Amino acid sequence: MRLLLIEDDDRIAQPLAEGLGRYGFTVDRVRTGAAGLTADSSPDLVLLDLGLPDMDGLDVCRSLRARSPIPIIMITARGEEADRVAGLELGADDYMAKPFGVRELVARIRAVTRRTGALPAGPQGPDAPAMVPSAPAPQQLGPLRIDRRTRQVHVVGLEVALSPREFDLLAFLAQDPGAVHSRQQIMDAVWDPHFFGPTKTLDAHVAALRRKLGEPGWITTARGVGFRLTVPGEPSAEAVR
Repeated sequence: MRLLLIEDDDRIAQPLAEGLGRYGFTVDRVRTGAAGLTADSSPDLVLLDLGLPDMDGLDVCRSLRARSPIPIIMITARGEEADRVAGLELGADDYMAKPFGVRELVARIRAVTRRTGALPAGPQGPDAPAMVPSAPAPQQLGPLRIDRRTRQVHVVGLEVALSPREFDLLAFLAQDPGAVHSRQQIMDAVWDPHFFGPTKTLDAHVAALRRKLGEPGWITTARGVGFRLTVPGEPSAEAVR
């Protein structure tokens, strides 16, 4: 699996690339945001630092997401909630605050590739993510249409641009419309049973989905439990208390 590492600090980039290499990853490293946006390589996933010398990593994330669904994991010293939310809103699939271990990063990479289906061709080995099964026919819920084969979402016929993680979250909730899924069930299914991070990550993605779908009522909160997908205007099986 080929990774693009956008990191200017040699003290971080060199040991990180070496460590990832021991896990079988090929790492192409650039030092600036501009170089990352013009890189000739075709990576399977991008590791993006926010504190770059030429431009803010958030702008790099925005540009990458505007032209490609490639998975993006942010690696940064910025650990504030506002920075995490901003990164996730712009389309990042995960966010890791420095310092962190290589084993944790590898777990995150594998979790992201499992959920997005961004797997390289060829044999994967015993520890590699399982291949994604064939997708069913498009699902229609009122004005919402979810096509798991093409990973496209339309509302009233208009395509909605979602990040890979946002799509996975919506698709998971849509598997059983109206059913309440606990926060832990969602994190295990959409992220990973071994996800290392704050549960605020889930709240940020739910907020982004509500905004992008154009109606907060698509995803309702079951207080103290989790979330459910509903069609706005249609009666639910039970009231959300």
